[in-house]
Amino acid sequence: MPSIDVEAHPGHSRHTADNDRNLDKESQISIMQNLSRTESNAGTIRRVLLVLTATLVALLTLPSPASAHAGDQSYLYLDVSDLELAGRIEFPLSDIEEVFGIDFINEASDDDTLALIDPRLSELQAYADEHVNIATIDGQDLTLTFDGRSLLSTDKFDQDNNYLWLPFTVDGFTGETPREFIIDFDPFFDEIDGRDGLLVIENDVEGGVFGNEAEALLTYDSGTRTQEVRLGDASAWKNFVSSVNLGVDHIKTGPDHVLFVLVLLIPAVLVFTGRGWQPSQGFGSSLWRVLKIATMFTVAHSITFTLAGLEILPLPPSKFVEAIIAISIGLAALHTLRPIMPNKEWLIAFAFGLFHGMGFATLVDGLDVSRSTQLVSLAGRNVGIEIGQVAVIILFFPALYLLRRTRYYMPFLWVSSLALTAVALGWMYERLAETEIGVSSWIEPVFSVPNIFFYVAGLTAIALAAFFTEDRNGRLIPLDLDDDVAPADDERVPTLV
Repeated sequence: MPSIDVEAHPGHSRHTADNDRNLDKESQISIMQNLSRTESNAGTIRRVLLVLTATLVALLTLPSPASAHAGDQSYLYLDVSDLELAGRIEFPLSDIEEVFGIDFINEASDDDTLALIDPRLSELQAYADEHVNIATIDGQDLTLTFDGRSLLSTDKFDQDNNYLWLPFTVDGFTGETPREFIIDFDPFFDEIDGRDGLLVIENDVEGGVFGNEAEALLTYDSGTRTQEVRLGDASAWKNFVSSVNLGVDHIKTGPDHVLFVLVLLIPAVLVFTGRGWQPSQGFGSSLWRVLKIATMFTVAHSITFTLAGLEILPLPPSKFVEAIIAISIGLAALHTLRPIMPNKEWLIAFAFGLFHGMGFATLVDGLDVSRSTQLVSLAGRNVGIEIGQVAVIILFFPALYLLRRTRYYMPFLWVSSLALTAVALGWMYERLAETEIGVSSWIEPVFSVPNIFFYVAGLTAIALAAFFTEDRNGRLIPLDLDDDVAPADDERVPTLV
């Protein structure tokens, strides 16, 4: 068969070259897109780690409360305000037993121990009055009036480690409460060798001291029985700064308030659309959305906290307030599972924040100061509570933000919401029934400092690993720019996807 020569089409080589160039351009675009995505993700990771590190450093620099009542000292506590001067003396039961011959019984109830003390109470109060003397700095003796007694039980198995409280008020000065004194203090110094005593300023609102039970101002011993006490000038700024610290500390030691912030935070990195929960947009906008929710919570609890602190708003019994706070956690968690007000979590925060403010009112319970001093203190505590809430948000937000675009977030949302609902129901039962079923004993260690930092670090590490794994395998949930637009009311379907 004769061979047939086939001449190539004259445009074939040009067409092939064009295809090659197009492929090269597509490859370059794909590479640039991958590089852009990698740089974007790297930028996100840098912002996450920067925010988390800054928050951890700030929280670690906050002072932690110290422990009190180490050793066999007697204690003189003073409460100083612009309206009154009061205090209490604390005697170790071991010293009372040795000097007064009262035979205390280990493992006895407080009522049984007080039954041994009461027949000798007037004698013990007279002894206390004899061994403490408070005078103004110019030498004018003030009058101590003792009233009542109670026990500080630090060890139910060994009464030697427990203390008798003898509260008193101080009279005899005119005008403003003095801030400089001459104080004599020497209980059991002569009867028991080596005994000493400590003077502690427990509360000095205008001096910036609140609830101090451990840091002694002065130490007394057999060779130093009389000392001058100068508290310094009253200062609204000291009051404000210490009140801020007190507000932060209340968040650190109040797991129910922390859990309510968290239950609002979990869905706050999502937006609810006609297709259900979807990842929110960029880091800054997502964080701002979360902070707005927290701010509405703060505005609400500031209203009731301030009104209650000024005794304008009467408070219901504490157990009902605490039960409502527990209920708020459960209802907010259920809203996450089946949204009632999608993308309006700030309304939930505001509504329940009013009840949380009543719970915060315990911070000012029994604060006997003038109205102006009280207003400064309330302002500082509100600021401190907001700082504490923002710290909680910034600690947990990075991990939630990273995890939100992975397939693991929805299972995490379900499990955490159901768990928080169970905790809320347990707390509600404990507070209404005034009993313990172990909820607080399990929750409090988790949210205590520094334990909480280790849990946050672990959660963030898991979120980082999940984010990188899903990104590497191309499984990150895409961001839909239209997801930030809430659907019309008739399009909202309260289902979870």
